[in-house]
Amino acid sequence: MMNKFNLSAASKALLTAGALSLAVTGCGSDGKDGNDGNDGVVGVSIDNAKSLNAIFTNATVDSGTVTVDFKLENDNGVAVLGLTKDHDLRFGIAQLTHVTELMGEKEVDRGFQWQAYINTEKAPNEDWIPEDESHINPSKQFQAEVEKASNCETCFVDNGDGSYTYTFQQNIADVTAPVAVAYNAEFTQRATLELELPKFAANAHFDWQPSTGMTDGIQTRNVVAIETCYTCHQPESLAFHGGRRIDIENCASCHTATSGDPESGNSVDFTYMIHAIHKGSERMTSTAEGMVPAPYKVIGYGGGVHDYGDVEYPQNPAADCTACHVEGENAPANADLFKADLSNTACIGCHTEKPSSNHSSTNCMACHNATDTYPGTGNAEKRHGDVMKRYLDSQNYSAKFTNVKVTGNALTFDVQILDGNGEPVAKEFIANPSKYTKSSIYFSWDIDKDYPAYTDTSKYSARGFALTNTEVSTYNETTKTFSIDSTNSKLGLPSDLEGKSVELFAGVATCFKSSGYGVAEVVPAACEYDADKPDVLLNPSAYIQDQPLRFTWNGTDTNEAAKVRRSIIDEAKCTSCHNQEIVHYGNGVNCQACHTSDKGLSETYWGSGKFVPTNFAYKAHKAEGHYTGTVVKSDCATCHAADDKTGKLEGIALGRAPGRVWQDVNAAGEAVWASSDAGACLTCHRPTDPWFKESTRAHIETNGGVLDALDKDTAINATESCATCHSPEQIVTAHGH
Repeated sequence: MMNKFNLSAASKALLTAGALSLAVTGCGSDGKDGNDGNDGVVGVSIDNAKSLNAIFTNATVDSGTVTVDFKLENDNGVAVLGLTKDHDLRFGIAQLTHVTELMGEKEVDRGFQWQAYINTEKAPNEDWIPEDESHINPSKQFQAEVEKASNCETCFVDNGDGSYTYTFQQNIADVTAPVAVAYNAEFTQRATLELELPKFAANAHFDWQPSTGMTDGIQTRNVVAIETCYTCHQPESLAFHGGRRIDIENCASCHTATSGDPESGNSVDFTYMIHAIHKGSERMTSTAEGMVPAPYKVIGYGGGVHDYGDVEYPQNPAADCTACHVEGENAPANADLFKADLSNTACIGCHTEKPSSNHSSTNCMACHNATDTYPGTGNAEKRHGDVMKRYLDSQNYSAKFTNVKVTGNALTFDVQILDGNGEPVAKEFIANPSKYTKSSIYFSWDIDKDYPAYTDTSKYSARGFALTNTEVSTYNETTKTFSIDSTNSKLGLPSDLEGKSVELFAGVATCFKSSGYGVAEVVPAACEYDADKPDVLLNPSAYIQDQPLRFTWNGTDTNEAAKVRRSIIDEAKCTSCHNQEIVHYGNGVNCQACHTSDKGLSETYWGSGKFVPTNFAYKAHKAEGHYTGTVVKSDCATCHAADDKTGKLEGIALGRAPGRVWQDVNAAGEAVWASSDAGACLTCHRPTDPWFKESTRAHIETNGGVLDALDKDTAINATESCATCHSPEQIVTAHGH
């Protein structure tokens, strides 16, 4: 409420006079309004920022002195204020130099490569050199470097509004030592920034041509996008050098061709290093004793050995360059550079200096080029394309099922394997890749739930029919049709098949001609087997890539669609990392058809004296390759599916399959049973793990969960209430994401 005052006439006169007196006797005012003050800067202190992005805005070169302007923002575009030179702030500068190489007496074009201006020469630290370590050769090496802003009192300027200016300490006009770099204003220059704060890091780069000041339409060498790396890696696994280096552009301009690791003597050139790392356990070299492993190794800070010989590269086949070098819309400008026949570096990174006894030179491009100087050798695009051709062709192969019925207790059906033109594939082209992976058709039911229980009559071996097994398959040469009859198999069909959701899944591979020297084209070929070892296939093969035939059984036809199984994993995420083949029967990601939740292998199978769970969740969660740091296993979104409409991670929702049970193993190595939700969690958090707490066991059992049951019925009849508290959102939060 407003207070009102009643003033007398005398009081009003006195106030008026006083006001006039103040005006006259003020501080010498001329009566004009004062100037407006500067607007306050809208921003957040760098010490309070929850996110941080660094953005270069300009760069210049004046007599070799490089000056850059940049700004800091949070994810909402708000200025981040208060950066100082004494933060962990570093800058790098490199030139995209046109490189030639003298091979014998011939000068060869090697295209454009990044060369850092700031380099040091480093001798091996004797204390860091491991004893009895193979594949290292300690020696002096040059290493590209960045400079610290804190080393210069006048280089860094805070403009007070979230924008900053930095003048490089390194003059680039005439760099002669330790690595000579001839500055050329026509060449593209790259300035890099790295800033590490206690909770996060920011990287940035800026490419420009000093002669024109242009940033677009200039020479580039952008080969792979970091987003492509993220199809397998998670960002946390690509934060290097203590977590401060996270952008691929910064990596490429520092890991140059002149850089090496002094303790191992191995190159850390980005092209060489990346290919050598990802070749992993398959990196081999030729010696007098034959082909032997040649693992790539570097010695990290403090003397730690980084041995990449145990890397299991999931992109199978590794010859698929396009897995990383992705072309097309929004691709990096130079994504197709691997086709240009300009560099030997990538070749020896993967294949080593001696990929076979027939090679005597590391000048790979001399023979392997598009002009076919030596007919039959083929360049990288041709030779790698030959390897990939069978996989790409097989993506268009399919299985055509007809006459599907049950007579008595026997399942019968006809199937043709069709090529990309829809023509039937003859029996002699059907491959049995190994003794244990014969081309087969698998019949399953209850696919809307968890597939058939793994009993004596519904094991995947009983539900699988090898096309070349004459006990269950007959072949019509005229129509190239396989007729399957389960009479002589161990298949036990459910008595209530009517109305069940079923599938026929083709785990079928076909043979192709081998690629290699002198091969003009890779085409389908009749399969060949070793005369002494008939289970050993000599041809390369590839699995057809065809979705299973899924339908509701009505005893008449296959037209009624099957009920949709709840979405558990996102198959696209699996294949984006694993590519064409995962483990075996590489026709998509239909692993759960065989690796049911109650599946396991007995101690007699392994000869270990212990039972081994082999359900799909257990194998995926415990997969050795998922423990490398590449995958943050606690981030369920890495593999699990999200709902199309809500975006929520419904693939991990509990309470949806109350009749499901899981086989596990106890500390004594005996097969035991776990209830539906408890068993799902136990595929990771196992009672046999030393860190598993009894309080965890008590929590599970108090809420109706069953673990370590000796009989299946106890687990089936569990009444769990896990989903009451453990929603998908809570599970994600509990895992730290």
